[in-house]
Amino acid sequence: MEALLIIDYTNDFVADDGALTCGEPGQAIANRIVNLADSFYQHGDAVILPTDLHELNDPYHPETDLFPPHNLENTPGRDYYGPLADWVAEHKDADNVYIYPKNRYSSFANSNLDNYLRSRDIKDIHLSGVCTDICVLHTAVDAYNLDYNMTVHTDAVASFSPEGHTWAINHFKNSLGAKLVTG
Repeated sequence: MEALLIIDYTNDFVADDGALTCGEPGQAIANRIVNLADSFYQHGDAVILPTDLHELNDPYHPETDLFPPHNLENTPGRDYYGPLADWVAEHKDADNVYIYPKNRYSSFANSNLDNYLRSRDIKDIHLSGVCTDICVLHTAVDAYNLDYNMTVHTDAVASFSPEGHTWAINHFKNSLGAKLVTG
């Protein structure tokens, strides 16, 4: 069994009016992300959606000072973007779909992700979502440190910084040993 992680693919990170949007680069990967989700789901593999969750003006969270408020609970900004919203609505109760909130860049930090994967003997993870050089990157670093085999779908990750995106893609391959695939 393998797992696809779709990281932070929400309106706040992707939509034109998102609070911290990567805009067109994020929007361009919408169909690819849903195609990957369908493929993994149909093969019985895990589809995992770690999704940022914040409180407005949280004085204890470091992102409060770094970024504008984003992915606040019960706001349209935290809803999944585009066709992924429909996919999640249809599949959210399936046994091989795992949706959980995260409160740090890495999908592993302060979460049950490692236990979820190990309990299912999943050693191979595939990364997609946004932002390539922030949450996807930090998830990849933790996955590397936890000895997971990683594949990054370069046509299913995006960022608001083209330079950061390119740097992270190179880092996945050259420093974390990730396999890079497209299509």
